[in-house]
Amino acid sequence: MPIRPELRPLYPTHWHELSRRVRFERANGRCQGCGRPHLAQLRCLPDGRWFDEAAATWRDRRGRPARWPDLVEATKLRTTRVVLAAAHLDSDPTNNRLANLRAFCQRCHMLHDRPHHLAQRWITYRRRYALGDLFLGFYESVLPHPAIQLLPARRMAA
Repeated sequence: MPIRPELRPLYPTHWHELSRRVRFERANGRCQGCGRPHLAQLRCLPDGRWFDEAAATWRDRRGRPARWPDLVEATKLRTTRVVLAAAHLDSDPTNNRLANLRAFCQRCHMLHDRPHHLAQRWITYRRRYALGDLFLGFYESVLPHPAIQLLPARRMAA
């Protein structure tokens, strides 16, 4: 995964060599979460199963042999290219010990970082909500544009 420019100073100057060592020497070019091979074009299902062509079998999201898809599941088949990335287990880019680094494919990396992404999502929504309060006031008091006709209220029979 590319490093965001604002996080670049947190990584060491030899990050590319360290990442290559983790992904190819230690993990042998396979994801350490599910076993998918680097740069392989794979057939995948939405539930995480993927077809391992070397073993001619379907594997689950953890790389263990899984049941073959039925006809309905096979209609949801898609292909994807696997790219390995070196992931920090503690989500701290300054902690570059080999024990803290794992080689993950895109899917496993996203699943590993899911709690962080959910927290960032919550922060983003709260920030937008606060900006709305700051500039527009309370949301209940914001009325639509006068050109928009509101539905007439029904009159109650007396």
